[in-house]
Amino acid sequence: MAAVGDVEEKYNLITSRLQEVLGGDLIRSILAEGRTVKCYWGTAPTGRPHIGYFVPLIKIADFLRAGVEVKILLQVSTVPARNVHAFLDNLKAPLDLVAHRTKYYEYILRTVLTSLGIPTSKLIFVKGSDFQLNKDYTLDVYKLSTLVTEHDAKKAGAEVVKQVESPLLSGLLYPGLQALDEQYLGVDFQFGGVDQRKIFTFAELYLPRLGYSKRAHLMNPMVPGLMGGKMSASDADSKIDFLDPPEVVKRKIRKAFCEEGNVSENGLLAFLEAVLIPVSQLRLERLRDQGRIDGQEGQKPFVADDAPEGTVFTIRREKGGGPSHYKNYQELKDDFSAKKIHPGDLKASVRDAITSLLGPIQAIFLANDDWKQIERLAYPDLSAKSEPQKKKKEKVYHPPPPGRGRNVQLPSPNTTQSVCLDSSQGSFRQPDSTVDV
Repeated sequence: MAAVGDVEEKYNLITSRLQEVLGGDLIRSILAEGRTVKCYWGTAPTGRPHIGYFVPLIKIADFLRAGVEVKILLQVSTVPARNVHAFLDNLKAPLDLVAHRTKYYEYILRTVLTSLGIPTSKLIFVKGSDFQLNKDYTLDVYKLSTLVTEHDAKKAGAEVVKQVESPLLSGLLYPGLQALDEQYLGVDFQFGGVDQRKIFTFAELYLPRLGYSKRAHLMNPMVPGLMGGKMSASDADSKIDFLDPPEVVKRKIRKAFCEEGNVSENGLLAFLEAVLIPVSQLRLERLRDQGRIDGQEGQKPFVADDAPEGTVFTIRREKGGGPSHYKNYQELKDDFSAKKIHPGDLKASVRDAITSLLGPIQAIFLANDDWKQIERLAYPDLSAKSEPQKKKKEKVYHPPPPGRGRNVQLPSPNTTQSVCLDSSQGSFRQPDSTVDV
């Protein structure tokens, strides 16, 4: 049995900053027994991953620090298995690119955690096709289809499956297949955004009906994009790519929606709360424990050198006035709401923090030739012009006129041969006789 202090400390780390926890007692009981808690988080390797992925990865970092075994499920199957996000959800990615993108995602997700100084010995990457094609899984899909009503399936996927007037059957399969993933991955809880809540409650209802255990479910808040709406890989201005250079980061942050005093639709504030402050707290904690930050320039907390003790984020002012130091997000949010922080200063401080956050990731990418090759294959430059190929000159056969050519029979020297036109047949014919010369 684990010590009570250890159980509560780990449980608090696992559940910190979450919007909702379903089945927390299950996690507590496993920790109390001294067993390793196992979880999974799924994503689909389609568009280029952007810094919005920091939001779940920061939480996954907490799981790993608490000793949780984390399985990241990359949906790459080419058959209808849990929507696979690349196949059933309206074919967002051509299937011949999925394998390369799967490898790219594995590179980027592992590198993000490594750049944060998180040990990844308990991080496991799993492809959906590794288990979603086996006989038992398929049989359970059929069993589930005899239990689930169309109403329940449609309701469960309402937040994550594209809703159209005439939905495909794949959208109805999605919730059941995601529920089965919990059983076949052998996990204790599934982690996702709060938009997954209906699928999670669906799994809690239907897995026991198949004779399987009910799992716990942990949900992160949703973070808006730079333009105030959803952060989307298809909208270049709403997200920042992990490999965007500083000048591109600066341009995108400058265009971000950041109305003075508006804290409800502010993507920069949301990212600061969900990612930048937790990373700064993690680095400060490591600094206190070790007295240093592993000698890496990119591992500094996002605070000024002269900031008072307890500061987790510093806002620097570009046009006069000294910096403002904040001990928590609420203080910063209240100041922005009261218009004590100018949007330009918030943008500049967030921009510098994001650039610092991306630096170690990009350095690892540039030093890895295999990763660079995978990136080129996974996301080919469609605007690049290929070399025009010279058109081969085709040889056209022109038949020789009658009486000419390689195989024609020449007349003997003392005879001459004439050709007559048979007007009745519309063709050439040999004359009936020869004429002596």
